[in-house]
Formats: sequence, C-alpha cells, structure tokens
Amino acid sequence: MTLKSLSPTQRTVAQHSLFWLGYYTFNVVRWGSYFGDYAYSAQSNLVEFPIHIVLAYFNLYYLIPKLLFPKRKYGWYIGALLGTTLALSLLRVVLTYFLVTNEVWPESGREENLFDFNYIMAVFIGELYVVGVTGSIKLTIDWVRNRERTRELEKTNLQTELAYLKSQVQPHFFFNTLNNLYSLTLVKSDKAPETVMKLSELMSYVIYQGQEAEINLSAVVNHINNYLDLEKLRFGDKLEIDFTIEGDLGGVRVAPLLLIPFVENAIKHGGKDEHGKMPLKLSLCVKNNRLRFRTQNHKTPAVNGHALEADRKGGIGLANARRRLKLLYGDRYSLDIQDEAPYFTVDLTVPLS
Repeated sequence: MTLKSLSPTQRTVAQHSLFWLGYYTFNVVRWGSYFGDYAYSAQSNLVEFPIHIVLAYFNLYYLIPKLLFPKRKYGWYIGALLGTTLALSLLRVVLTYFLVTNEVWPESGREENLFDFNYIMAVFIGELYVVGVTGSIKLTIDWVRNRERTRELEKTNLQTELAYLKSQVQPHFFFNTLNNLYSLTLVKSDKAPETVMKLSELMSYVIYQGQEAEINLSAVVNHINNYLDLEKLRFGDKLEIDFTIEGDLGGVRVAPLLLIPFVENAIKHGGKDEHGKMPLKLSLCVKNNRLRFRTQNHKTPAVNGHALEADRKGGIGLANARRRLKLLYGDRYSLDIQDEAPYFTVDLTVPLS
C-alpha cells in the first residue's frame, strides 16, 4: 500500500504520523547521544511529544485561523500563544518530574528546583521552538500549494475566458442576435441601439473584466441581464424569465464568469412546458456573507438527465465550471443538483470574501 492509494484524510494522517515519529526518533537519538543516556531521552521525549503535538495543532488549526489570518489580531494571537505555551510548559515540567525522574532538569548539570526560572524558561523556549518548526513547515507547504493552485486557476480562467468568448460568437447566438438587430433597424425600432450596446457590453465583459480575479457582483448581474435580453430576441415570447435578487449587492465581489455557465446551460437545455413556453427561474441572494444562486429550467426530453453534464460544442462547459469552483473555494462551496421531472434545478452557494 502506498500513500497515493489512500484517501485524502488517510494520507494526511499518515503523513503527520510519519513526521512526528521521525521527529521523535531524531530527538531521542540527538539528546541520548549528547548526554549518553538513551533511556532517559526516550522516556522524557515520550512525555514531551504529546504536549508538542497538542501545542502545534492548537497553534496551526485554531490560533492562526481564528486570530492571525485573516483577522490579523496580532496582539491577541501573541498573548494566546505565549499563555498556552507557558501553561503547557508547566504541565510538561510536572509530568516529567512524576513520570520520568525526580531529578529536576538533569541536563543542566547542577541541582535545580522544580519551578526554577531558568528551567521553566528552557522548557518554554523548547516549546516555542516546536511551534516555530511546525509553523514554518505548514506555511511553506501552504505557500507551495497556493502557488500551484494559483497557476492552475490562472490556466483554468484563461480556458474559461476563451471558451466563453467562443460560445458567445458561435452562429446560434451571434447570428440570431445580428438578424434580430437587422430586423429592428428595418422598422427603425428604438431597441436597435440598445441591442447594439448590450452586445458590446457582453463582449467587453468577457474580454476585459473576465481577466480580473474579482469583479463587482453588480457587474455580474448586469452581464447576466444583457445575456438574457439578447436570448429574448432569439426566442421571443416563448422564453419566460423570472429573475429575483435579494440582499445588498454593494461592495460584494466575486470571480467573473462564475454564474453565467449555469444560466447558459439552463437556456441551452431548457424545454417547453405544456403551454409551449420556455420557463426559466433565476434567483440570487446575498445573505450572511454568502452568495446563493439558483437556476431552474423545464427539461428537454432529448437530454433528460444529462443536461448538466453535457459539455456541448461551443459551450463554456460545466465540468470547467465545477473545476473553477473547486480551485476558487476548495470545500467551502456547495453545488446541489436536482433532476426531477419536469424541472432541472441547480443550487449554488459560495462564501463571500
């Protein structure tokens, strides 16, 4: 059995266990050879290492996320870290005295009291050393992973931009828009200039704003509305759209091209109801620092059960959308898909920075 054959959780547990086992062995050999007493080194480190582990994980997975990143409460973090380290250092002193040896701090080479200041400080600094080593390793690993993730995200974003741009200029969309625009100009409709502007804004959004890491949510909503308005020209009165928005969009920023794949998919695979209409329901809600976006379309029998996974030629590809969500939010998003006749529903929730 190899690490690659394990689940992510099992792999993490195995890697951490190997690290602490290796670190323990290194310390036993190091101090045992230094003082010429391997038995004492093994016993004392056996008492110390559970304390090392508790302190290291408390710092890495509680103090840092709660106080340091992203809240930057440096004073609170330093105070909490020093206080916790001192408390565990005192615990280590007491446990070593009762479980290992009654001789206080034999490494010093002289007679010491149990709570001698120099002894406590030596233990305290030793625990801070462990915090520094484990913190450095964790931050280095996170930095490497974030760099790889950023590169992958940049690559995916570029693929998304190109795919989406292609999907917007393909014949079924572009030529229908131009034909409808031509019809509007023939009758000198007031909608003609507005249609040209919407098409221009649609292209500008993809080419320019699509390159940004984050954009205003209001710009995303405007882009969706432009897209829907142009699709209305294509389908006419058959397309019935119900788009509701809740919450304050001001100051909210999200990744570009995040929501439009689900709108495009709903229209592409939307079917007619018993009245010959194509009903499309969209809802967007900003609440409790989270964004929820929902689409619901009447299913087309020909693609029943396959609408979401179909990565049809010219489309942005919802597999790509899933991949971007994973890169952007890790496990902090939810994507719920309901495929129950006669509707196909997608419910997406993402955290807001």
